[in-house]
Amino acid sequence: MKPLVAIVGRPNVGKSTLFNKISGQRISIVEDTPGVTRDRIYADVSWLDKNFTLIDTGGIEPKSDDEILAQMRRQAQLAIETADVVIMMVNVRDGVTANDMDVAQMLLKAKKKIVLAVNKIDNIGDPPFEFYEFYNLGLGDPIAVSSTHGLGVGDLLDEVTRKFPDDADTDEDEDEIKVAVIGKPNAGKSSLINKILGEERVIVSSVAGTTRDAIDSHYYNNGDKYLFIDTAGMRKRGKIDENVERYSVVRSLAAVDRSDVCVIMIDAMEGITEQDTKIAGYAHEQGRACIFAVNKWDIVNKNDKTIKKFTDRIREEFAFMPYAAIVFISAKTGQRVDKLLEKIKEVNAQHKRRITTGMLNDVLNEAAAKQQPPSDKGRRLKLYYGTQASTAPPTFVLFTNSRDLFHYSYLRFIENQVREAFGFEGTPLKFIIREKNEKKL
Repeated sequence: MKPLVAIVGRPNVGKSTLFNKISGQRISIVEDTPGVTRDRIYADVSWLDKNFTLIDTGGIEPKSDDEILAQMRRQAQLAIETADVVIMMVNVRDGVTANDMDVAQMLLKAKKKIVLAVNKIDNIGDPPFEFYEFYNLGLGDPIAVSSTHGLGVGDLLDEVTRKFPDDADTDEDEDEIKVAVIGKPNAGKSSLINKILGEERVIVSSVAGTTRDAIDSHYYNNGDKYLFIDTAGMRKRGKIDENVERYSVVRSLAAVDRSDVCVIMIDAMEGITEQDTKIAGYAHEQGRACIFAVNKWDIVNKNDKTIKKFTDRIREEFAFMPYAAIVFISAKTGQRVDKLLEKIKEVNAQHKRRITTGMLNDVLNEAAAKQQPPSDKGRRLKLYYGTQASTAPPTFVLFTNSRDLFHYSYLRFIENQVREAFGFEGTPLKFIIREKNEKKL
């Protein structure tokens, strides 16, 4: 499995700035106020030939009674438990604080591999005298960095990757389809993966929550390569009272973030639950290709209308993702599991599909002829042209005379026309509306 690296420290030492610098994108909110980053935030990162997942955490206030700060402390503790390597950040301008000592003790107790980053050293050359004070934390040689300017970040990442476990899977295989099998506990996720692999790789039990961790399994079939990530079932927040359980949810969300395709397992006997919609919603928000696998279909009392009724129910409950594919399976007997594999391959191809600008604009012109663009106070929307900016998910930039005139309903119409022309089953589509003379942000 890809190594996990967590950035921790007390509030306002520059963790989110470092996270954004390493991940190369502004994901974390950076503000000079303690407590802005409340939850863990993930990014997949490459350094030289090593790939890993980076986690940003809220600042740790070890002795605070404030409820939000206490929650942030729990979040950070979970990140520490989950991580293979921890970057502890301190700030040279403040020197060693009592909170720094407490955080260092927490890390030493957790017996984690630690890299100490001393931030806000903004000049090249020998570090200031105050830098050497951080040896007192007992975490080994500190590394001088400036998260704002990027100084020392390369040295820091060299040290982090040196500490990865020997068996860490840091190579990225571009041809491998990464499949996260997600769903509430006991929906049959582990049974499905065992059926596909043909061996008992994952513990299967009727006790909900048996799979505590995300487990990676490589699978080869007719020249196709798959990486199946079995995740712990995601429970409702209120039921997650055990540290191990919370840590399972961390891994489950990280598994979605790492995947190309999400197989959302629905228990046919239980029907669709609120928890299912939340899990699917997360996969949808992350822009992943999605398939609903309705499991335990072998034990459902059926007639000729059962599949249609269940399909209609899925379309109603998950109206926000009408593109998702649906397969009715039995992980126990293997019924339609081959069809599910084919569907994974198909939706992955659609997720990474690219359309030529010419073909796209033919469809846009036809759409505008079919349904006149909206107008307001005598001014009509003009759709000049569109182009595909990226894949996974397919993302289109549409150039127009007015973003305000581009109503949501007309955008839905355009999306439906694009899907009608090109398919795109199983994958969300993303549209960016840009006014013609607008500079790219």
